[in-house]
Amino acid sequence: MDINFNKNEDHNKLLVSDLRQRLTKVKLGGGEKRIQKLHDKGKMTARERINYILDNDKKPIEIGAFAGDNMYQEHGGCPSGGVVVKIGYISGKQCIIVANDATVKAGAWFPITGKKNLRAQELSIENKLPIIYLVDSAGVYLPLQDEIFPDKEHFGRIFRNNAVMSSMGITQISAVMGSCVAGGAYLPIMSDEALIVDKTGSIFLAGSYLVKAAIGESIDNETLGGATTHCEISGVTDYKATDDKDALDTIKNIMSKIGDFDKAGFNRSKPTQPKKDPKEIYGILPKARNEQYDMMEIIDRLVDNSDFEEYKAGYGQTIITGYARIDGWAVGIVANQRKIVKTKKGEMQFGGVIYSDSADKATRFVANCNQKKIPLVFLQDVTGFMVGSKSEHGGIIKDGAKMVNAVSNSVVPKFTIIIGNSYGAGNYAMCGKAYDPRLIYAWPSAELAVMGGSQAAKVLLQIETASLKKKGETISGEDEKKLYDKIKSKYDEQISPYYAAARIWTDGIIDPLDTRSIISMGIEAANHAPIEKKFNLGVIQA
Repeated sequence: MDINFNKNEDHNKLLVSDLRQRLTKVKLGGGEKRIQKLHDKGKMTARERINYILDNDKKPIEIGAFAGDNMYQEHGGCPSGGVVVKIGYISGKQCIIVANDATVKAGAWFPITGKKNLRAQELSIENKLPIIYLVDSAGVYLPLQDEIFPDKEHFGRIFRNNAVMSSMGITQISAVMGSCVAGGAYLPIMSDEALIVDKTGSIFLAGSYLVKAAIGESIDNETLGGATTHCEISGVTDYKATDDKDALDTIKNIMSKIGDFDKAGFNRSKPTQPKKDPKEIYGILPKARNEQYDMMEIIDRLVDNSDFEEYKAGYGQTIITGYARIDGWAVGIVANQRKIVKTKKGEMQFGGVIYSDSADKATRFVANCNQKKIPLVFLQDVTGFMVGSKSEHGGIIKDGAKMVNAVSNSVVPKFTIIIGNSYGAGNYAMCGKAYDPRLIYAWPSAELAVMGGSQAAKVLLQIETASLKKKGETISGEDEKKLYDKIKSKYDEQISPYYAAARIWTDGIIDPLDTRSIISMGIEAANHAPIEKKFNLGVIQA
């Protein structure tokens, strides 16, 4: 192994170490003091509830751990979006668990909280997975109510989804383990079954103070909407639990009796580990985002037995396509090749760039996988489509549109891993968030933006200096460099994978060594939802 391998390895291991430290901080939610306050009330935290209810023999995956990261600082922050979402197993059944984190503003809903809850429901709907809500929330965070209340993708969409999911036969179970106030009160009641914890759980459209102000009635919250009221008088809830564990045990019992599901029928054989050591990924992946490397070396360390059947190996070489298995599941892989390649005509093509021939190949391969009912895995490290007169005259826009069309209309489940660059239209063609991947995760080395930081800063600097010249102002070389550095620093912050994860442009950031288990869990979830549509490209330019 050469010196570059060792430098890359050190760099990428430091990125993973930083990821783990950030996750440790995120998992504290609102902090240790607020965690202790919950414990003093006899309550478990959101993460403790999820850990208790999930089976121990299968590792879950988390959705949106970094939601809200470095956002809403003027409001005290919103770690993990104030809600914890995981895909795991309860009594052997794969499901989604959504738990309000009462240590973050008493579980109040920020705009990102709503977005994260909708993402959880989207995953449930797409994969026909049961969903469990562990409710402990003070309702909408009023200072930001205008950003979460009335629009299509806001708070109210959640209750609409409850109704739609019920009509689809998707199991929904709610446990009210704390406050459940105002509009939020509809979520558990629109679930199939609802539990409430005695003395700590409460459900009402308006609390005692608001009732007093509105109609002059004096009543305490427990009598107004506690467990006894709703289990014995109103009939709103179905089960009364003595404490958190009792409620969670009841859900386990209910889940253990759910029947089997119709399967999509994705092919799976006995899982095997890659022959080549996955830990070597740290040394293969370059420290700098503009350096070349062979994506095949990454693929060999992700797929079972390091066995990859490449499709059209000698054609369109800046995209790699082929068949493999990941944890036993058959997959079709579409990956950006990051090394410079030479065509049969002797032309050099830049790694990470999509050319007409590579777009054409990818389009055909996506269609093949849809015909064969094989899930697709996209490995992104893309700087975009090739530019220049030769590419434009050769119809790069048309060929790129074909690829985007195929990805958009794909009916097999798609999974996207952002390894490195995810720039411009390359993000779209390689199944970015806008193209409905079932799961989309980034490695710590990822960057998401319209273009790279240096290029963007140069473009923005040219615009800024041109604007100053129009005003008759001049700028010195030193000031120009300061302006460039300022622009690039801001842009670099925005292309960080953490910036993207905070806004749920991805489902999270993972250690590269967790990639196989993420994809495997995702395909297992997708196998709950038989494919009902036929693959059809619609109208497309020839």
